[in-house]
Amino acid sequence: MPTTIKAADLIESVAAALQYISYYHPADFIAHLARAYEREQSPAARDAIAQILTNSRMSAVGHRPLCQDTGIVNVFLKVGMDVRWEGFTGGLEDAINEGVRRGYDLAENRLRASVVADPQFARKNTKDNTPAVINVQIVPGDKLDVTVAAKGGGSENKSKMIMLNPSDSVVDWVLKTVPTMGAGWCPPGMLGIGIGGTAEKAMLLAKESLMDDIDMYELQAKSAKGGKLSQVEELRLELYEKVNALGIGAQGLGGLTTVLDVKIAMYPTHAASKPVAMIPNCAATRHAHFVMDGSGPVYLEAPSLDLWPDVNWMPDTKKSKRVDLNTLTREEVASWKPGETLLLNGKMLTGRDAAHKRIQDMLAKGEKLPVDFTNRAIYYVGPVDPVRDEVVGPAGPTTATRMDKFTDMMLAQTGLITMIGKSERGPVAIEAIRKHKSAYLMAVGGAAYLVSKAIKQARVVGFEDLGMEAIYEFDVVDMPVTVAVDAGGTSAHVTGPAEWQKRIATGEFKKIPVAAA
Repeated sequence: MPTTIKAADLIESVAAALQYISYYHPADFIAHLARAYEREQSPAARDAIAQILTNSRMSAVGHRPLCQDTGIVNVFLKVGMDVRWEGFTGGLEDAINEGVRRGYDLAENRLRASVVADPQFARKNTKDNTPAVINVQIVPGDKLDVTVAAKGGGSENKSKMIMLNPSDSVVDWVLKTVPTMGAGWCPPGMLGIGIGGTAEKAMLLAKESLMDDIDMYELQAKSAKGGKLSQVEELRLELYEKVNALGIGAQGLGGLTTVLDVKIAMYPTHAASKPVAMIPNCAATRHAHFVMDGSGPVYLEAPSLDLWPDVNWMPDTKKSKRVDLNTLTREEVASWKPGETLLLNGKMLTGRDAAHKRIQDMLAKGEKLPVDFTNRAIYYVGPVDPVRDEVVGPAGPTTATRMDKFTDMMLAQTGLITMIGKSERGPVAIEAIRKHKSAYLMAVGGAAYLVSKAIKQARVVGFEDLGMEAIYEFDVVDMPVTVAVDAGGTSAHVTGPAEWQKRIATGEFKKIPVAAA
């Protein structure tokens, strides 16, 4: 007898899955990240991983998002040919989008709406994170197989695609390309690689491969014991080792682990072609899988908290310098050194893409800005709305390079003296920082809930109509950051990976066997 899937059941299952993945990391990710933490020898990378692990457990306990960027929803459906539908008055896509709408607007854990309609012109927020990106396959059987993912913009923006010649090396292209991606994808994470088909098929293969379980340690152990590997497994292992040998490390600060796994999916292609796509998944990797058999909605089982390692990051005043933002001077900013860790206290302003563009337009017209940036710090963030007794929801940093083109304007015309974001700064921003004797501070991407606990007060002080992109004023206590670019223009995202690439190449670190890691 054919299976009947009811629209209400699919809607509820999608909504529940999106809530689930907003605060639960997959168990395989936690296990591999914990192993990476144990073997990491770069102090900066180890501290970043500790923050991510601590944030992960906090989110699991508090049922709040792992990251302030709660993603654009991807849904992969495998529809059995014997499945029948009931109650889908608006069609399958409408039902899935209703599930997204409900999942993102749940009062007790409201998620950030990041999707904008009309991507070229108005770019107006849809307010409910719809529509999802939906892929459907028709397969034998009488079940509905569903994979739901929420893909953050920082990692999605680093997607790469190339049409190689058949004789070209995939390994060479990956090793040349990964360093160009910077740290905006929040390593350590995964690389999904699609090879073959056509251009769009290769991209889909890469995305789908990221839904597979992380099993790199098992693959390494199999290899170490002399087990026979397939050609794809050999390629995965080669890429894993060579990408990590680049020394990029957690958050791009230099270290032993840049990727936890490399996944590869392939499809037949034209004899003249070799399409290759690469999509990274960040440290807030979010996806879940479930199967519907017509018996009702599916709810995923909560993982045991025993899965998380005993890692509890706390501000360390012995290793980090406390900074009072309320009395901050240019002289103090100029004294900071690359790689130095700071604990920020006092009031800071926020602003990201839309706010910077509006500031630029207002300055060009000679209009007065809604806030005074003189001797202030700006935090590149779009927070999640608060719930219960929160002053603000998860509020991790957004990718700073998107603000590079505004940096000289902000430093030259507004009185701003320092900036906070995630990942590296590009040459244009670094030159502006050097010219104005400013500094750029990096907060850990993937630690949004942890960071939000340092924010004791929050209020909108400008551009309220921009929603999560409005200008806030945060009052913070011991918010952890690292000096990523100092007043002389030295970038820790350049010096750190260069140091660790050399140390890995020369073996200047304690090697830990796979089985002991």
